Amino acid sequence: MKLYLDTSIFGGYFELEFQVWTQKLIEEILKGDYVAVVTDLTLIELKNAPLKVRNLADKIITTNAEFLTVDVACTELADRYLKEKIVTLKYRSDALHIATATINKIDVVTSWNFKHIVNLNRIRLYNSVNLKYGYSVIDIRSPREIISI
Repeated sequence: MKLYLDTSIFGGYFELEFQVWTQKLIEEILKGDYVAVVTDLTLIELKNAPLKVRNLADKIITTNAEFLTVDVACTELADRYLKEKIVTLKYRSDALHIATATINKIDVVTSWNFKHIVNLNRIRLYNSVNLKYGYSVIDIRSPREIISI
């Protein structure tokens, strides 16, 4: 199964509130139970993150990950999310994460962002736009919903 890791996953690895589930998820990715999907957008967002967070991203990318680039189709779908007012322009990067995973048919978007990504109402709205424009629905979950401890 391919898991799109948004930026919050890398920071969550070191945050007490999310650490248990994130570390278990990363362990399972490194073991090969899942394939991580990371994008150029995520790396841009991590550019100013602490070194340990960037090193974690590098480790995952070099061990068991696919790397994607946000392209025109992704930006067009993200802009449709904005047009439908799922998120505002200020949170366009969140829409780009969802759009990139949708366009590339990733199994699950994984995030700790409960405001704009792992949010039942928004998930339904993202998927209604996806269906409206001929894309598949996307599954969006927190690491806690994916792994079992």
